Amino acid sequence: MALINYASREINSKIVYYGPGLGGKTTNIKYVYSKLNPSIKGKLISLATELDRTLFFDFLPVDLGTIKGFNTRFHLYTVPGQVFYNASRKLILKGVDGIVFVADSQIERFDENIESFDNLQDNLKAHNLSLEKVPLVMQYNKRDLPNITSVEELQNILNPRNEYCFFEAVATQGIGVFESLKEICKQVLKALA
Repeated sequence: MALINYASREINSKIVYYGPGLGGKTTNIKYVYSKLNPSIKGKLISLATELDRTLFFDFLPVDLGTIKGFNTRFHLYTVPGQVFYNASRKLILKGVDGIVFVADSQIERFDENIESFDNLQDNLKAHNLSLEKVPLVMQYNKRDLPNITSVEELQNILNPRNEYCFFEAVATQGIGVFESLKEICKQVLKALA
């Protein structure tokens, strides 16, 4: 839940990037970090293994300036992609205001996308939340690779009622990265109004 401090006129919101391991969650945050003006970003904190996989989270506070007289700051997190770190995934979702689900478009990762999306819903339930209450944006990443699932197939399995905005992405090149972030920020702010 967004933290609104009326005394300091500040809104702090939490956005979590969720999805299968090595799907591009950390790449999204690193790309955003590399492109933001230093005056509006905080320090990028990353806890990774020797194989450069996120173990707990990446955290990047982004200051978006003033909205209706409130300074607005978004805190971007990623969860570890590996489901066996489920306790960490669940903990990082605590207090979430918006989610970017980063699906890996590679055909061989199809089942992992489904498993991760199901895991997201289970972990939200642990916090008495659901995707009906928390804004979500779908990002279909790695669209530049040759062996990929079609967007239609990904939509059919992950977004069959077309409830969520979706973006095709190549996070390593920044394609779809800011579009996904802008959309989830917009939805979070709309939910706060």
